[in-house]
Amino acid sequence: MKPGNGNGTPKNFDELIERATPWLSGEGPQAGMVLSTRMRLARNLQSVPFTHRARDEQLQGVLMSVVAAAERAPGFQNGLLLKMNDIGTLERQILVERHLVSHELGDGTRPRGLLAGADERLSLMINEEDHLRLQAMAPGFQLAESWAVADAADDELDEALDFAFSDETGYLTSCPTNAGTGLRASVLVHLPALVLMDEIPKVLKGISQVGLNVRGLYGEHSEVMGNLFQISNQTTLGVSERDSIESLERVVRQILEHEERARERMMRDARVQIEDKVWRAYGTLRYCRSIQAREVINLCSAVRLGVALGMSGLCPLPVMSGLLVLTQPAHLQRYAGRELTPAERNVYRAQRVREQLAAAGRDADS
Repeated sequence: MKPGNGNGTPKNFDELIERATPWLSGEGPQAGMVLSTRMRLARNLQSVPFTHRARDEQLQGVLMSVVAAAERAPGFQNGLLLKMNDIGTLERQILVERHLVSHELGDGTRPRGLLAGADERLSLMINEEDHLRLQAMAPGFQLAESWAVADAADDELDEALDFAFSDETGYLTSCPTNAGTGLRASVLVHLPALVLMDEIPKVLKGISQVGLNVRGLYGEHSEVMGNLFQISNQTTLGVSERDSIESLERVVRQILEHEERARERMMRDARVQIEDKVWRAYGTLRYCRSIQAREVINLCSAVRLGVALGMSGLCPLPVMSGLLVLTQPAHLQRYAGRELTPAERNVYRAQRVREQLAAAGRDADS
């Protein structure tokens, strides 16, 4: 692919990771409770075995075909192509931490790649579980907007690629649970009040009963940390994209209403305790000398709650959101310029957190 043209597309890997992660900008609708929205479409090429059965030379052909098609797609023009077997283990893990690739794609032993469009809001995983995994990400609660971006990019690629499709089933995928539309729409929500009020079990049960999935910050098989829940559609066969998205939006809006009411009750009945929890968390982040990644995520959750409740003197949401990525192990080692032991990472992580919060304080005073 061609290098970036100054319109927001990174020119190389270094430039990609030096910029803030756009989907964690702290902006967008309902930003106080919704961190991000993602649309993912699974596609495979006709007459090519699924990734797990294809030979490396076939996967190399898929990679070349997809890149050639993307060069003619407006959504990916001048995009940044990263081949997984051309970059190191640390670089691949950084892409995982930024949610640009999955752990499976981060395996650099086979012909796999990532094509990142402008501002990382549109990206394409090549030769993951399926030949293509198209992703559109946006900050805040933007299901309709994210779908419009993903749908347009899908149409552009469809003009140049022959996708595996059945009139009876829909799009054919490696995993049967993705067949049909191939769509996974998800919303990353922050629900601290429902957790603190011990109402989250009932909410999660209700989510599963209406056919939706709940996962952690890093998706499938990841645990819930920092009161962050990734809610997504589960059914892709026999249901349209529009119906899936509308159902997800309806349920998420109901959950946000429950969270809002829980926050109101919490502040009415236990304001001092909540303010104490928030300021203790902020103080720990501001002055810590050694801290683990999990603790950063949990403390940032408390501070995010304080910001959303209008408590003055705290760091803005973009800073708190950015720490979720910047303090992960691979990012830390990249910034440090060397491999760090777990203990060294904890010390360096604390330093980075202090620097970020101090810089945010200076910006607020200027």
